[in-house]
Amino acid sequence: MNNIILCGFMGSGKTTIGMELAKIMGRKFVDTDELIEKEQGIAIKAIFAAHGEDYFRELEYECCKNVSDMKNCIVSTGGGALTFQRNVDALRTGGKIVFLDASFEVICERIGNSKTRPLFQDREKARALYDERKSKYLAAADYVVDGDMSARKTAMDIAEIFR
Repeated sequence: MNNIILCGFMGSGKTTIGMELAKIMGRKFVDTDELIEKEQGIAIKAIFAAHGEDYFRELEYECCKNVSDMKNCIVSTGGGALTFQRNVDALRTGGKIVFLDASFEVICERIGNSKTRPLFQDREKARALYDERKSKYLAAADYVVDGDMSARKTAMDIAEIFR
């Protein structure tokens, strides 16, 4: 059975919805950022600091290729992963991509003043990044779901698509 790959902006609920969806559908949950951190033995923030974004994006691409070989998984991707066509192409070989289309306002409510989200310290820059990435998520997506609802409701809606 094909993977279900979740994409969207940070705070759109990829991990929370992904875990819920995995329970509902009886599938394994996989988070690409967690896989990279586990393989590298350090946090993504530290990878960026030590090696830069280009190095991280290479790791991310390799991870996307590896995940595409997995079967029957719910996959949560990093917020920037599907803004790169090579990642989209790699992941699409192993599944269908679902864009969690959460509004910027709802994302702001969810993230709040989190210090773990450095890109969100400047809301204007975060909004510009959100606007820039949204068209890429839409282009990558096989399905688009409303990401403003509760994690349970969104997961149920996605499960219904794949029944």
